[in-house]
Amino acid sequence: MPTRIFIYDDSTERRDSLKALLLLNDEFKFVGEAMNCKNVISDIETHYPDVVLMDINMPEVNGIEGLRQIKLHHPDVKVLMQTAFDDSDKIFTSIKNGASGYILKNDKPQRILQAIEEVTQGGAAMNPAIAQKVLDYFKPKEINNPLSPKETEVLAFLAEGLSYKMVADHLGISYATVNTHAKRIYEKLHISSLGEAIAYYYRNLKS
Repeated sequence: MPTRIFIYDDSTERRDSLKALLLLNDEFKFVGEAMNCKNVISDIETHYPDVVLMDINMPEVNGIEGLRQIKLHHPDVKVLMQTAFDDSDKIFTSIKNGASGYILKNDKPQRILQAIEEVTQGGAAMNPAIAQKVLDYFKPKEINNPLSPKETEVLAFLAEGLSYKMVADHLGISYATVNTHAKRIYEKLHISSLGEAIAYYYRNLKS
């Protein structure tokens, strides 16, 4: 049984080129097309596609809303997002809403067919540039620490529950100096309590 494909794209030329590509391959069957997602549920329930090639930027009802509707009502349908823009927000919105993969419109025809095969088999198809963006997104974010090394050290001790006096003893400085460091920490972090300072430390600075 060939994989049934439905195409959403507001460009007639793009739809025609995708249809021509699918017709060259016996494993795929083109079942329908639309220029936007205005009638997305009736489209799916009329044509029963296995995979939807979904343009993102379309008039009236765009591809991200179409994706949401498909996954809400027909979660088994695989949706392969395609766009001309490698836009991070659109990538992550699509992935969070259940997209099975993400390709760019300038991907080679063979890559598009491969992506359809990958999602049909339960994989997650992704253009290499998009995959790199996803990896970068999940890398630990580098924090630009506004505190000096000494202020960071003082804050680390305070976060461990030490009093100002204990911090002073540990660092061999006066209580007044610790107090001055604490005031500067509050100013630089735009906060007004030790609790907020400790929360900042654990959220952003503790390795």
